[in-house]
Amino acid sequence: MQHVVITGVSTGIGWGATKVLIERGFHVFGSVRKQADADRLSAEFGTNFTPLLFDVVDQAAVQKAADQVHAHLNGQTLSGLVNNAGIAVPGPLMHLAVDQYRHQLEINLVGPLIVTQAFLPLLGAERGFKGTPGRIVNISSVGGRVAAPFVGAYTASKHGLEGLSESWRRELMIYGIDVIIVGPGSVATPIWDKANNEDITPFEGTDYIKPLQKFRTYATRSGKKGLASERVGEVIWKALSEPKPRVRYPIVPQHFFNWTLPMLLPRRMVDRFLASQFGLKRK
Repeated sequence: MQHVVITGVSTGIGWGATKVLIERGFHVFGSVRKQADADRLSAEFGTNFTPLLFDVVDQAAVQKAADQVHAHLNGQTLSGLVNNAGIAVPGPLMHLAVDQYRHQLEINLVGPLIVTQAFLPLLGAERGFKGTPGRIVNISSVGGRVAAPFVGAYTASKHGLEGLSESWRRELMIYGIDVIIVGPGSVATPIWDKANNEDITPFEGTDYIKPLQKFRTYATRSGKKGLASERVGEVIWKALSEPKPRVRYPIVPQHFFNWTLPMLLPRRMVDRFLASQFGLKRK
């Protein structure tokens, strides 16, 4: 049986990936931050799911979880690590509190480094394990390549994760450990209900409040029509299982409009389109 660690499995992409991989015969170690979620998911997924209790920025807790997985593997290599846990801090960068920006980077960019360092020995970076080296799948976003207004902190973290992944992939060739990026577009998860209730009062009285309201309405509507989390789970399974995986898998609703065009068109043209859409033209 193959074993994989997935961070952030209580809802959304992490939950969808857990469901798909267990159905495909994997044993999933899934990280959550609350015991209630650990109990709920254990009841839902059964014996092929083992909860791990940690926050991705808590090095001691992450290492304790790695030791737990090590004991379970009984000398076998870990087949995969999926760095999925993350948050999105919205707001115009001009007025965004520095501590919020720092928190965004800490969770989305420092967290994957902490988790990867802890689990790399089990993936094959330490000699003595039986089996082929494992793979690392880092969950980026469309925002890892195409930046939207009002999610600058988030896109900075995902651009950073893409660069981190490139460096990891090249450094870890020495151990035969591959690093693959999955870059989803909008995914239909409960996060969009939270996003619609996000407090934007700190930005009232600024020139950005009306464009920000338009952007939130657009993002919430698009998100609720987004991909099912299980569809992203299927792509994660491919990244872990294909004999010759790609280095990056984009999975984007309305692929041509939301991915192909923004990647092909001149940046200034995309700027003008976004300015018109959200009311960002200079008055």
